[in-house]
Amino acid sequence: MGESATIAMAGREIKLTNLDRVLWPEDGYCKRDLVEYYTAIFPYMLPHLSERPLVFTRYPRGIGEKSFYQKNAPEGLPPWIKTFTWASSDGDSKNYVLVQQTADLMWLANLACIEIHPWLSQIKSIEHPDFIVFDLDPSEQSTFEQVISVARLLHELMDSLSLRVYPKTSGAKGLHLYLPIAEGFTYSQIRRVAQAMAEMVCQVIPDIATTERALKHRGPRVYLDYLQNGLGKTVCAAYSVRPHKGAPCSTPIEWQELESIRPDQFTIKTLPERLQQVGDLFADVLNDRQDLKKAMATLGVSR
Repeated sequence: MGESATIAMAGREIKLTNLDRVLWPEDGYCKRDLVEYYTAIFPYMLPHLSERPLVFTRYPRGIGEKSFYQKNAPEGLPPWIKTFTWASSDGDSKNYVLVQQTADLMWLANLACIEIHPWLSQIKSIEHPDFIVFDLDPSEQSTFEQVISVARLLHELMDSLSLRVYPKTSGAKGLHLYLPIAEGFTYSQIRRVAQAMAEMVCQVIPDIATTERALKHRGPRVYLDYLQNGLGKTVCAAYSVRPHKGAPCSTPIEWQELESIRPDQFTIKTLPERLQQVGDLFADVLNDRQDLKKAMATLGVSR
């Protein structure tokens, strides 16, 4: 039997099991490390999860073993963890978990839910996203310097449109850029805006950036993925852990940091201290609601 513990928190009782199970074999990090990390950073992470349907990637035996996506609420879900039921256009219904308190995330971490992927919209306005997301995903032959070049050009494009965009590391090899938007825009609209922006960047630096989805056609270029801007699509959350060596985390950064960081340098062991120093650099993503109407007109995107 592995190490176990029962934690009382805010009137909830959470039974933690197999805390000594190693999830990152090369680093020796175990489930206890994952639970402690998510508990420590929860106040910073909650605003980015609150009222959003969540999808998790679980690694019950560690990152080198079989994993699976958890969309439906897992069996044995405590009655105090709330859920949200959504049926897609094809009639497929899922019961998504909502995280609202530390105990919720501790219980999920105990299931080895390493990655956390929130929707781009909240349940109160599920068909209207809160931001546009760009996922800058390098190929095996790409460098992080090339990822930075793509990000800088997107940033310049946003500046020219009087829009503000916020970067975070993906926690893997790339970057995620978030463009917070005003209420009322549809997923169809934001996807067309994102596509127009992505294609403009690729026209300027075609040898570095591509919107080509098929791996065999990308070559040594950075994939500028705008396709996650759809209902039910997700990108890993700010502060989510990733299933890679070192247990890196997706971390908000400032634009001036871009050339001085590595995409995997913030980990479950180093990020809590950084958060104490700089706070939540992604707070404005939730508050800086920008109207897209003028940008859509400039880009030639119909409303």
